[in-house]
Parts: sequence; structure tokens; C-alpha cells
Amino acid sequence: MNLLSRISTKFSAFRRFSARVWALSAPYFRSEDKWKARGLLLAIVLLNLGAVYMLVLINDWNRVFYDALQNKDAAVFWTQLGRFTYLAFAFIIIAVYRFYLTQLLEMRWRAWMTTHYLQRWLADHAFYQLELARFTGADNGGSNTANAPDNPDQRIQEDINLFTTYSISLSMGLLNAVVTLLSFVGILWSLSGAFAFTLSGTSYSIPGFMVWMAVLYCVVGSIVTHYIGRPQIKLNFQQQRVEADFRHHMVRVREYSESIALDKGEAVERAHLDTRFSAVLANYLKLIKAQKNLVWFTNFFGQAAVVFPFIVAAPRFFSGAIQLGELMQISSAFGRVQDSLSWLVDNYSSLAAWRATTDRLTSFEDNISSLVQQGRVRTAINVIANNENPLAGADTLAVSGLSLALPTGATLLSGVSLKAGPGESVLVKGPSGSGKSTLFRALAGIWPFAKGQTHVPANAMFIPQRPYFPDGTLRDALAYPQPAAQYCDEALKQALGDALLPKLTSRLDDQDAWSQKLSGGEQQRLAIARVLLKKPSWIFADEATSALDEVAEKTLHEKLLAQVKAAKGGMVSIAHRPSVAAFHNKLWELEKLPEGSPALYQLNERRE
Repeated sequence: MNLLSRISTKFSAFRRFSARVWALSAPYFRSEDKWKARGLLLAIVLLNLGAVYMLVLINDWNRVFYDALQNKDAAVFWTQLGRFTYLAFAFIIIAVYRFYLTQLLEMRWRAWMTTHYLQRWLADHAFYQLELARFTGADNGGSNTANAPDNPDQRIQEDINLFTTYSISLSMGLLNAVVTLLSFVGILWSLSGAFAFTLSGTSYSIPGFMVWMAVLYCVVGSIVTHYIGRPQIKLNFQQQRVEADFRHHMVRVREYSESIALDKGEAVERAHLDTRFSAVLANYLKLIKAQKNLVWFTNFFGQAAVVFPFIVAAPRFFSGAIQLGELMQISSAFGRVQDSLSWLVDNYSSLAAWRATTDRLTSFEDNISSLVQQGRVRTAINVIANNENPLAGADTLAVSGLSLALPTGATLLSGVSLKAGPGESVLVKGPSGSGKSTLFRALAGIWPFAKGQTHVPANAMFIPQRPYFPDGTLRDALAYPQPAAQYCDEALKQALGDALLPKLTSRLDDQDAWSQKLSGGEQQRLAIARVLLKKPSWIFADEATSALDEVAEKTLHEKLLAQVKAAKGGMVSIAHRPSVAAFHNKLWELEKLPEGSPALYQLNERRE
């Protein structure tokens, strides 16, 4: 590849990256908070311009002050000290409010982006679809994908914070560098004079010699910095991923602490954690080495810049062409120009971290957008509303032409049509792995690999195999996802008592991690208490009483059936125990089909 092609490729990649950054940044400044956001941004820009203007005034003060020292002019010396007091005080005010408003804009931008991405992540089961894609390695067509985002929680919590912080600090730093360069390059040009020399009998003169030396010095420094520091971009991206993996596994150990303790799995978990932490340390060591190489050069570059202007301007000073004040002004102006041109050198590590963070956020955005575009967020099932159900009445559960597939692409069920009316209780049976829970997911509208029509009556509740209880008060766990304030204490206590949890009726306001504190049977009873509290007309129970003894199971099934009967609805259950069949009057049974059939299983309906 020739040089022109390489430059064209690099420029195209830069344009694509810039477009992605703009797509991440622009929505906030067009949002409902746009006027405050734009106002804060404008104020920060003006304060940065004000800070540069103060530096120009201080640069001019250098010339007058040091000339007064050289001339031993006490009156001018004391006058300039007083002037410096005003200049320094004004600069301090600008610096303080620039910091405050910058932090305020970062906070507001982060708050908006976090709210925006939380809404997108949680809307239409996107969080479920992303995890399904990640852990099954499948996309909508059933093919493998390596692009499913890891640790979306870390991307929302940490990456957004880093993105807003780096975006503002780097953009304002770049603006400050450009304005400083434009302000001081003219000063340096006028002060540096021309560099005259003779070559082969011909005299040459280079005007603004100090400016050209500053440009040459910084261009060389920036090129070297890029080639030394660019490995940090990939290493920063990888560091964020391995750190999140390590933290995620520690959270899982905490969540499943009892199961791990019962299995005596501490050694295995320690080995897993050690493996993940070793990855953290290994990548971090690579990052440190890459940063060390860059620190070597940037420190050499910065120290050389201190004496470089004096070396170049010294001949004019010793010849008497300029005084001490002008020499110090040249040094100050050169330093400002050099600092501006060295912005890439000074900020390369931050740019590498920002690039890695931006890549993680844009890939997260791409995955969510892909879910929406491919229709994966909304299941392929046509969910029919209650008031427009051609399959049956509004209170009837009906399925027509339903086909279910596995994430691998294999067809699980094909062309299923079912119906269950008020007063009916249906038992779903079949061998493990035959798709009973997947059928429930399709009825709930969250399984993406499904086609057909479904109608689930209004006011239905699903009881999953592993019920979820948020950490907090027991009343919040019981009322979830509705606010606990919707239910009086009497109703909450009644539900707990009916679900055979009388000991918990006095703990409504206790704060705890209920998913860990309660046994498996108590968790199932609490999930049933939630159903008894909310009184749905239809109940879909997936192994809802598998951890209970037969007496408790019988009592709770009777209560659930009484509940749906009173509400003129029905019940659909998944269960393996033969004793559960006595509570149902209809059977949907999954039977395995011979190899070569269009589906793995077929669903047969019969009366019990």
C-alpha cells in the first residue's frame, strides 16, 4: 500500500470515528435540556477564551517587569507588582468558575446519558435480549456473533462517566490550545526577529525564526508520541473489559454465596477469580510498560522545551539586540506556543483512554440499535390486543401458528395452535429441555426466536422458576414491580399469611437481600404471596412449587385456583410432580419427534 492510500485509509477511519463520536455527543445538546447544556458550554468556552486573554496580558507584563529589574527602576517594579495582583486575581476567578461550570456540565451530561441508556437498555426487554445474545452467541438468524457487549452495567456506570469527562476536558483543552496558539504566535513572530545566514555566498533570512523552530519541535514530538503511545488505545479498551469481568464474577460469588458454600466450591471460585485477576494484572502490566515508554519521551520533550527558547534567543540577547524583559517574554511566548502545539504529546494517554471508552460505548449503542432494527427487541410474535382478538374471546388464552426456535437456529416447535378458556387449568408436561419454559417466554412476549399469533388475557402474571426480589424492604419485594404504597399493610400481611409465611408478617419494613436470606421454598412462597396480593385473572407458573412439600404444595395450588376462579380466569402450570396433575383439567404435552422432522418436539393437547 503506497503512502497516499495509507493516508486515505487513515482519513476515512478518522471520519467514521468522528461520526460515531458526534452520534454519541449530539443528542444531549438537542435534548429537552439543550438550552442549559448549550448555555453551560458557551460559558465554558468564553471562560477559556478569557483565560487565554489573561495569559496574553501576563506575557506582556513579563516584558515590563523584567525590564524594570534590569534597569533597576523601583517605581515601575512596584507598579507592575500591583498590576500583577489584579491580573492574578482575575485569572483565579476565571479558573475557579471554569472548573465549576465544567464539572457541572459533565455531571448534567452524564446524568442525561445515563438516564437515556438505562431507558434504552431496560425498554422492550433489550437487557434480556443482549444477555441472551452474549451467552448463547447467537443473533437473530441463529449465527454466532462475537460482538455482543460485555458488562453493559459497566458501560453505563463507568464508560459514560469517562466519556463525558474526557470529551469535555479534551475538547476544551484543544480549544484552549488553538486559541493560545493564535494569540501567541503573532507575539512570538514579532519578538523572534529574523535568522540570517550565508550559504555559498548567498545571504538568506528566515523571518519569525522562533515560530518555525517551535512548529518543527512540536511536529517531531507529536509524530514520535503517536508511534510510541498508540498501543495504549487497545490496552485501555482491554483493561476496562477485564476489570469489569473480574468485578462481575465477584458479584456472582456474593449472589450465589449459599450454593457455593454448600457445594464447597470456594477453591473453584478462587481459581476463577485468580484467573480473571491475573488477566487484569497481565494487561495492566502491558499498559504500564506502554505508558512508561511514553513518559520517557514526554518528560524528555518537556524538559528540553524549558531551555530550548533560551538557546535559540541567547545570541540576540548577548549581542544586545534584545533586553532581559524581551528575552523573558520570548521564553514565555515560546512556551505558550510550544504548549499549544504539544497538545497531542501532553494528552496522548488521555486520548487513548477516551478512544477506548468511546469504542465501548459506540459498540454498546450499535448492539442496542441492531436489536431494534432487526426486530429482536420486539418478539416476532404478533401479540393480539384484548379488544381485537380473532382467535377467541378477550378472557381466552389462544395461540395460532406458533413456531419456536432455539438460538442455534434449530426449530423447537412448529405450527402450534392452542386454546384455554376461563375456568380451565392447564398442565404443561414434557422431558427436560423440550421447551416448556421457552413456550412461557413466547407467551410473555420476550422470546425473540418465535413466530405466530398469541393472545394472553389482560391481568395475567407469570411466576418464573427463579423469582426476583429487589434488595430493600420486604414490602417492596412483595409488591414488586408496583410501588408498595399501593397496598395497605393488612393486604400485605394477608398475602404473606395465605402463602404460609406468617413469620414474615412482622418484617414488612425490614431491609435485607431477600433472594439470599430466604430459602428456596420461602422464595417460592413469597412469589406466590405476590400473586395472591395482586389477584390476577390468569396465572402462568413455571415450577412454582417445586421446592415445597406436598402439603404446602396442595394448599397453595388450591389458593391459586380459587384466586383465578374468583377472577373468572385460568391457570397454566409447568410441573414434573405427578401430584400437581390433580389440580389441572387439561394437559399440553411435549413429545419428541423422530430425526428428520421439521421440529424437535410437537405439542399435543388432551383432557386430564
